[in-house]
Amino acid sequence: MTQDELKALVGQAALAHVVPGELVGVGTGSTVNHFIDALAGMKDRIAGAVSSSDASTARLLAHGIRVLDAAEVTQLPVYIDGADEIDGRGHMVKGGGAALTREKIVADLAERFVCIADASKQVAVLGGFPLPVEVIAMAAPRLVRRFAALGGSATLRLKADGQPLLTDNGHPLLDVRGLQITDPLAMEAEISQWPGVVTCGIFARHRASLCLLGTPAGVQTLVF
Repeated sequence: MTQDELKALVGQAALAHVVPGELVGVGTGSTVNHFIDALAGMKDRIAGAVSSSDASTARLLAHGIRVLDAAEVTQLPVYIDGADEIDGRGHMVKGGGAALTREKIVADLAERFVCIADASKQVAVLGGFPLPVEVIAMAAPRLVRRFAALGGSATLRLKADGQPLLTDNGHPLLDVRGLQITDPLAMEAEISQWPGVVTCGIFARHRASLCLLGTPAGVQTLVF
């Protein structure tokens, strides 16, 4: 199976974790797009969705799925999202799609985080994928130096035209290479306290409850 077919497989499998009659938290990215397309088939059996990005909101609305703002919601039974990396304890690196801050906000509303990913995202130690960090622009040079002190190389994420890519919140992103994230919870807590950091792309405090992993043999369910 191709990587895209594996993503479609786990997107379909995630429907089993959607609670009928309730709202569902919806993440961002290519794997989640497959989930949104599958969710359209049961849109009349859910109360609607809370989305983590403008792109996912547009896709949900195009399917006729009601979208509520996170500020209108006090709790969600489940949040379904992908990952750029996931380790054996459910800790993740996220933010390749630049939606990490809103993803954490929606994940914080949810009782359970269901990660959907293809097998290439499973790693022993986080850090192979560049760690995304949403920052306040004026702090970026200082934060680049702080990451260098940890052994990481942080660069500003740019668009094709060479201009800084901005998140849906209007902030730039740093991508940090060269980190070995052996203690995700501690590193997330440390980086999150640095002045100028909006959100760090380590999801340890908001780790996955389970992961639906797409493999050539089918969907493997990992419970953490």
